[in-house]
Amino acid sequence: MAATPSAPTERKKSRLPSFSVQILIGLALGVLLGWLALVIGKTPDGDANWLTVTLQTIGSTFVGLLRAIVPPLVFTAIVASIANLRGIANGVRLAFQTLIWFAITALIAVVIGIGLGLILQPGANAGVSADQASTPSRTGSWLDFLNGIIPSNFLGISASTNLARDAEGAVTAATSSIGFNVLQVLVIAIVVGIAALKVGKKADAFLSFNASLLSVIQKALWWVIRLAPIGTIGLIGNAIASYGWSSLSSLATYSAAIYIGLAIVLFIVYPVLLASHKLSFVSYFRGAWPAIQLAFVSRSSIGTLPVTERVTWRNLGVPRGYASFAVPLGATTKMDGCASIYPAISAIFVAQFFGIDLGITDYLLIAFVAVVGSAATAGMTGATVMLTLTLSTLGLPLEGVGLLLAVDPILDMGRTAVNVAGQALVPVIVSKREGILDEVKYASANAEDLFAEDDDVAYLPDAASADEAVGAAQS
Repeated sequence: MAATPSAPTERKKSRLPSFSVQILIGLALGVLLGWLALVIGKTPDGDANWLTVTLQTIGSTFVGLLRAIVPPLVFTAIVASIANLRGIANGVRLAFQTLIWFAITALIAVVIGIGLGLILQPGANAGVSADQASTPSRTGSWLDFLNGIIPSNFLGISASTNLARDAEGAVTAATSSIGFNVLQVLVIAIVVGIAALKVGKKADAFLSFNASLLSVIQKALWWVIRLAPIGTIGLIGNAIASYGWSSLSSLATYSAAIYIGLAIVLFIVYPVLLASHKLSFVSYFRGAWPAIQLAFVSRSSIGTLPVTERVTWRNLGVPRGYASFAVPLGATTKMDGCASIYPAISAIFVAQFFGIDLGITDYLLIAFVAVVGSAATAGMTGATVMLTLTLSTLGLPLEGVGLLLAVDPILDMGRTAVNVAGQALVPVIVSKREGILDEVKYASANAEDLFAEDDDVAYLPDAASADEAVGAAQS
């Protein structure tokens, strides 16, 4: 039975421009300041100028704040949704449908990538030389899935140390960084949530605390998202100041092929899928815009995850409990840009550049890696990991990756935007097919709904009615 539609809530009018307009202003200012930073140039010592450093600091701080919210948000949301489950069979069906649609959309995207690679011949029209080839520092393997899904500690935290060496190989500096694996956090939260159900009443205090903590985290997220226009200025400005656009000329055909493929997926494939389910793409894009825009400028699906999850249930009408499961899963395994379009075209580029003929079996392998490989590399981040997995599976030289690094940051903006768009799309489609999508909320979606006050309704992935959902939230 479909979830009871929620009527649009009235909101106080603000004297400030709408959130969408604020984001567009941020984009414009970012482009202007980035161009100004390019004009100023580097310092006499060859370092970045003060404006570039300022833009980089603003952008990285904003993304850092979003990433900091991800582990507690995913953990508390997953535990809350599992604790409120009333139909286990329906929850399993939702998970299965989600994975199936991840695979379907990935397969469509990789077929488009292969077709564009064969038509545009990017490797045969490249302006790069073979001496630019180099082996990447990170590679992907089929064992990464096991390493990524099994938690190494309760919080899924990992630490790494990077060593800087001089020409003679001596260590000159060492920097340490701490990160987290969203897939591991997801696994831990599922285990804890199921355990809480099994414990019964003894876990009531824990579940009450978890629900309160989730509300606090959501409020903190609300504040961080409000900073998105300022973060946009820093992110897009730093991208232009640091990378510019001159490197595109030598790989123009390759870059065009990537962006054409991304545009086809975003503006043709996704609308067709939505239309086939009698859903408006305009409403989808209007509701998902904050996440797509942030993904474009931040180049981080994980950094965008809190916003993606929020627009999925707040703007697009997906049940909150289901969104809290599907979106984090998608952020690690659903990447139509990085895991389908990009590796397909890039693998064909490398083969053409080195004069290696690919047969039908090779193209089938590219499709297989795109559909399954993103799960295999879920413990690792970066499109380069998926590309190296594709190249190694086909037996192509990994040195070809070095040929493409010059334009990777520019391509990564479009890739990440499509990744996030797909991560919000699949829960919408599955919810519609399962009859749990709030279609009134979906039809009236806009960017401002992101800032509506949180309601206490429904963390149930299979909420049959608003009354049942409220009852579950109060129990």
